[in-house]
Amino acid sequence: MDSLCIMFSKAFDIIEAELAGASEYHSLRVAALCAKMGKKTGYDDDSLLALFFCALFHDNALTEYNLTHRLGGYKKIDLKPHCEYGQRNVEWLPFKKNIDGYILHHHSCENGKGPFKVREFPHEAALIGAADMIDVMNNLRRISPNELGKLRNKIAACIGKFSTKSAFEKLLDIMDGETLESLRDENIHITVRQLTPPWKTQMEDESVLRLARFIAHIIDCKSKFTRKHTEQIANRAWFMGGYYNYTREEKTKLYLSAALHDIGKIATPLQVLEKPDKLDKEEYRIIMDHVRHTHDWLSEVEGLGEIHRWACEHHEKLDGTGYPLKKSDVELDFNSRLLACIDIYQAVCEERPYHPARSHDETMPILYDMAEKGFIDRKIVKDLDEVMAAYSMRDLPLPSL
Repeated sequence: MDSLCIMFSKAFDIIEAELAGASEYHSLRVAALCAKMGKKTGYDDDSLLALFFCALFHDNALTEYNLTHRLGGYKKIDLKPHCEYGQRNVEWLPFKKNIDGYILHHHSCENGKGPFKVREFPHEAALIGAADMIDVMNNLRRISPNELGKLRNKIAACIGKFSTKSAFEKLLDIMDGETLESLRDENIHITVRQLTPPWKTQMEDESVLRLARFIAHIIDCKSKFTRKHTEQIANRAWFMGGYYNYTREEKTKLYLSAALHDIGKIATPLQVLEKPDKLDKEEYRIIMDHVRHTHDWLSEVEGLGEIHRWACEHHEKLDGTGYPLKKSDVELDFNSRLLACIDIYQAVCEERPYHPARSHDETMPILYDMAEKGFIDRKIVKDLDEVMAAYSMRDLPLPSL
């Protein structure tokens, strides 16, 4: 679970670079600094995990904020909804410690000048805010140890202006040459592995569903036309798993794969995702590249196995004309075929730049035509027709946790 979360920070790097101008590995550096401060303070493992992952996900609401506000640069962000959305999202995650206010108040200041005009808030929020501010202001990945004195002076100058005095004192306490070296691009992944205890879980545990829901929500907020795409594919996958009498573990694996299948679209430019006209050859190549990004990112997570494969085969076709690997029917197992059908069903029935939302009865002829042409599995299409008819023009509910 921890390696999946750290992999997902790649998405935040891209989002923050595109929308707010942050540098690569910003989220990991903020999380690493917070973990160092937490360890120095004597946090137990559960407290350290909560602080680390809230720091890692401190800007998780950027896609959602951009969806409703359309950013025009970092200085134009309204910090209040940005923090509110972010706090709500991380509360889906299964922490063993109360994280109330950790992200909500990471832009709050003890002088009362933050977005909520409060003077008292969780110390963890202050630590996240201090680490975030210092990296944004100084791009710590590029500061060498011989510039340490100048950096420490900048940190000291922030006391009384941002976050809390205590947070910046903690930051000064751990800011030395070794810390700076540990934040460099070539060292940051080793650093976070050394600083944080493992966050392990069983596949049938509800924590996997909670993390999958969190990931799906961030992906879907990339564009107004995919606002419910990943979430609904995951919900439909869980529902179909029930129809096929899958065990809870099997349904959870399918749900997680569905939640991850379009993670690579985070790297797709918005102007391509929302283009109302037919894509040209280069734009279509860019769209297809999202599967490659998904494959490469998920390859970094140990133990995903078939979850990884199912997520990356949702655009393959039985006749070998799909992408990216042009696999044929003998190479595609049942769950790969199932996710491909569900993905097409959801894309056809939901509103897109080039077509309005469609009912179930309007959607199914398109899938039957694809099945007749040998592109997708006809038996699965018939099953979808039977099961999904009752939910025409309606969202499927989340699985019960």
